[in-house]
Amino acid sequence: MDLLDQLTRIGLTEYEAKVYLALLTENPATGYQVSKRSGVPRSMVYETLSRLHGRGLVLETVESRATLYRPLPPHTFLDQQQSEHERLVGVLRVGLEKIYEHAADDRVWSIRGRQSALTYASQLIRGAESVTFLVLTDEDLEVLRDDIVNASERGLEINILLTGQGKLECGRVAHHPPLESELQGLTGMLLVAIENGEVLIANTSVQQEMRATITRNPDLVLIAKQFVWMEMFTQRVYARLGPELLSKLDDEDRQIFESLTF
Repeated sequence: MDLLDQLTRIGLTEYEAKVYLALLTENPATGYQVSKRSGVPRSMVYETLSRLHGRGLVLETVESRATLYRPLPPHTFLDQQQSEHERLVGVLRVGLEKIYEHAADDRVWSIRGRQSALTYASQLIRGAESVTFLVLTDEDLEVLRDDIVNASERGLEINILLTGQGKLECGRVAHHPPLESELQGLTGMLLVAIENGEVLIANTSVQQEMRATITRNPDLVLIAKQFVWMEMFTQRVYARLGPELLSKLDDEDRQIFESLTF
């Protein structure tokens, strides 16, 4: 793990991160010692220590011959950062929602990045008030599992088509045959469709940055919903087929059904 990079991501400058990391490994220390260990120039190290002290991330004591520094313990530092982050997010949530004008239109929108797509999918499930249809990989199931369980517990009808080997003890669940998933390119699909609402469709199997399509177009929502419904219907039919009926299928169709091992 690149600790320097992670510290800069939560708001420290590069020099501040280097100084804090240096103090973690050797403290108490003088500014001169911090400069040597951290690689921060002496001309900048005292200014950096002063900023960190002002933010409560570094403690200092003045002795007869030098000023000594030690870091705020990591657990205290991170608890402080988390608390401040949660406070800021709470303030922003209230403020931004007040000014947000949501336009309900039939346009087709896109969003980039797997985390962004999963966050949007999570919000769709949390806000759903009617029947919901999902297609999930094992990885996406684990991210969205709590949202799905909570939606089921509040009485939502949920239809879930799983393309991996994951298990879920709520809603209507069917597993897509692995061979058919490969043939149809569904092994990395993420789909969330809310009846009379919105649909998100993405595919994580593409060797590029994930791009999800989002729309409220009722025709596209219907197509997505019907796709999941028909695939689940097919699995229910298969569950009632015996060897005699399977033997009457074409080889290609029989191989697809027989690849279902769940």
